[in-house]
Amino acid sequence: MNKIEPIKILHLDTNYKQLLLDIKSRLQRAQLRAAISVNRELIQFYWEVGTLIIERQVQAQWGDKLFDTLSLDLTNSFPDSKGFSKTNLKNMRIFATHYPQGEFGQALPDQLTWTHHVVLLQAFEPEEINIKQWYGQKTIENGWSYRELKEQIQTKLYERQADKSIKTTNFYDKLPAPASHLAQEMIKEPYKFYFLTLGEDAREKEIHRRLIGHAKQFLMELGHGFALYGTNYPVSVSNKRFEIDLLMYHTKLHCYVVIELKRGDFHPHHTGQLNFYLSAIDEQLRSVGDGPTIGLLLCEKKDRIIAEYALRRVESPMGIAEYELSKLLPESLINILPTTDEIEAELNEFSKEN
Repeated sequence: MNKIEPIKILHLDTNYKQLLLDIKSRLQRAQLRAAISVNRELIQFYWEVGTLIIERQVQAQWGDKLFDTLSLDLTNSFPDSKGFSKTNLKNMRIFATHYPQGEFGQALPDQLTWTHHVVLLQAFEPEEINIKQWYGQKTIENGWSYRELKEQIQTKLYERQADKSIKTTNFYDKLPAPASHLAQEMIKEPYKFYFLTLGEDAREKEIHRRLIGHAKQFLMELGHGFALYGTNYPVSVSNKRFEIDLLMYHTKLHCYVVIELKRGDFHPHHTGQLNFYLSAIDEQLRSVGDGPTIGLLLCEKKDRIIAEYALRRVESPMGIAEYELSKLLPESLINILPTTDEIEAELNEFSKEN
């Protein structure tokens, strides 16, 4: 018998396939635990170094010159380590001031890398622990890189998503708990599509096309759980064709989400069109196990009172939110912006220091 034949037979065996999957799964979990353990030890070490610096610097009154000398000596002693730059030593000191009792282990997820911690240190004060916790959890949930975390902080995601009082929806009235809470949490006010640069006269179709062209950034702005199901999604009702701007599926809510994008101000009749689409999707796509289809209407500007009135008699779960676009820059400013090469060099330097 050919030696290859038993291998082929095993590859077709269901029990063998399951055995292979189980081993791979356990290996991946073990690798993850090992990586988290190493990361935890590194961050603990950086906190201890920062604490030592604080204690000795106060006692000896060395001042800022300590960081230059210490960086040089540690780098010479450990040439293979890239963590002892002057900047990083200062970050360790700041880290220790933010968590004087070493409470970062309880406050923030173990999976956060040192660079994630540095971004949080630079953005918030020591007493803003709740906000740092919020961004830390969101980072793990969404798998953000440190650059993506920095971008979310710069666009004030916490303020846009955490403050429920500014959101115009009927989710608490039309959805059961906990779906109502999850749906309310997903709404941002406003959504910031700053990865698009469009002129004032850009039409809805152009915005829609550009959003799909930047699918990764668009999905990141929508938030964790959104999966794109279709664009200009066709529905047929009474032998007439209609197109939904964006049809999504939300993996946490287990429901379809219809997104309609409107240029300009919100008008009450927009809710009628969106309600029509929700009815069509519920009838034609929703299956056993799916929750009620949710509608999200995005407009450039809304009068909150008018929006609340428009939602009062709507039976379908629906939210109304504003969005912001990046505007075209004047030519006089384009020439003084950093080039791609300059930005790349800056990012590389930051990576070396951390």
